[in-house]
Amino acid sequence: MSAELSVGCRELAQRARVASRSLARLTRAAKDRWLHRLADRLGQPNELLLRANEQDVAEAATHGLTAAQVDRLRLTPARLRDAAQGLREVAALPDPVGQVLGGGIRPNGLEVRKVAVPLGVVLFIYESRPNVTLDAAALCVKSGNAVILRGGKEALASNRALHQLLVEELQAEGLPADAVQLVTDPDRAAVGYLLQLDEFIDVVIPRGGEQLIRRVAREARMPVLKHYQGICHVYVDRAADLPRAERIVLNAKCQRPGVCNAMECLLVDAAIAELFLPQVARSLHGRGVELRGCERTCQLVGEARPATPQDFNTEFLDLILAIRVVAGLDEALDHIAQHGSKHTEAIVTNDLNTARRFTQEVDAATVLVNASTRFNDGYELGLGAEIGISTDKFHARGPCGLLELTSYKYVVYGDGQVRGE
Repeated sequence: MSAELSVGCRELAQRARVASRSLARLTRAAKDRWLHRLADRLGQPNELLLRANEQDVAEAATHGLTAAQVDRLRLTPARLRDAAQGLREVAALPDPVGQVLGGGIRPNGLEVRKVAVPLGVVLFIYESRPNVTLDAAALCVKSGNAVILRGGKEALASNRALHQLLVEELQAEGLPADAVQLVTDPDRAAVGYLLQLDEFIDVVIPRGGEQLIRRVAREARMPVLKHYQGICHVYVDRAADLPRAERIVLNAKCQRPGVCNAMECLLVDAAIAELFLPQVARSLHGRGVELRGCERTCQLVGEARPATPQDFNTEFLDLILAIRVVAGLDEALDHIAQHGSKHTEAIVTNDLNTARRFTQEVDAATVLVNASTRFNDGYELGLGAEIGISTDKFHARGPCGLLELTSYKYVVYGDGQVRGE
């Protein structure tokens, strides 16, 4: 079985490589027509797809999914209509392929252009949410890339039905069917085989739990776009507008606590802690948030229990919040440098110089001033959609949309120039 699975993965990757060559030369019009065809199909009744999803939901308990995970797994007509709108929004975005990113005329007359090109073949490994299948396929094909989709076994029936839809519309539009491929074997060994195929696969993007991502980073022979954790902070400075700070804190923690850009630690300047912390703690506690604080926090907040050192290094993904009172900006910066995950950090302040220092010195993919951490999202930042968020520095950082799914090459036009004469 292992030999057969290995050969199957290799053949799949080879077909994706061939398809990527055709995709690289597609016009924007052809790609956008495919996206609109998909959107139209999703807007129509699709009993086959809904029955497949019902099968996954019915079997969710056997995979140990929580109620929140089952909800993310479920597809409804309304969610499919939302997905269709997302596809149309991707179609409306500029095509990054062929964009001239820089260049000029050299003294010897050579015309140099730095041109955006597709990465080639993307391996996308993800868990649970079948709507992500559509997002990944849309972004990859629009940016000229073939994609190999490896979803979780808990969504296999849904992903099979979605993949059938994707391929039918590729063929209807005259595009290569192998541009979007699905790994249908749930054997975990398939991931290991695919991660060795750097001759065919250009980049891998894992989206899921930290254990999955660390395995991919450890085994992959090709570059990995990733983030391990989202330990995100909000620092409330002594010069903050406190009602504004409270709104931001509540949104960053409570709006969707189980996502990577939710706040996990609140830092409060000691100069305003006595005034701010009891009020915001009451509001958080009223939303069902468990508070774990430093010694000073526990003195000011009766609802808080003492935090352990590990609490400040934990991505809770739940209604749990670590709180620390700090002596000021320098201590806040030191705390973030020690405990942050380089994902999303925010400051609330009306002091421009303090805000500038924070944005300059914090090492994170996205830094916000007077706004919730929840805005670190491809759609919210104007990318239309994202395939994931990267905390790396090469080659992409932050939400990865169409442009982040491209590389570049230099195209040089001459008129007979030779070097050294």
